[in-house]
Amino acid sequence: MMNIEELREYCLSKKGTTEEFPFDDVTLVFKVSGKMFALSNLDGDLYVNLKCDPEKAIELRESYEAIKPGFHMNKKHWNTIEMDGSLKPDIVKSLIDHSYDLVVSKLTKKQKESLLQ
Repeated sequence: MMNIEELREYCLSKKGTTEEFPFDDVTLVFKVSGKMFALSNLDGDLYVNLKCDPEKAIELRESYEAIKPGFHMNKKHWNTIEMDGSLKPDIVKSLIDHSYDLVVSKLTKKQKESLLQ
């Protein structure tokens, strides 16, 4: 089971990632080139919201009880992952990768090039 430190460390290992608290002091947001790809709570039961391809999002929700439509997010493009230990860390990491890659794919050519430096 991933804890907040492991989640944070993995997100920050992605090229060009920054972290901030734009909403309040308990919602940690991870961005690449200023665009959000993950957000997590620092209070209560741990969860992480991740961007997801809409078709894959539905598939994941049907396959895993811990994956739900994005809480307080566009439910078509975001999933909330309950970090209750039912998902292996490798699955969570692959979902973080997918979210990061989706956001990077929408960046401008210049923004993408700056990630390669």
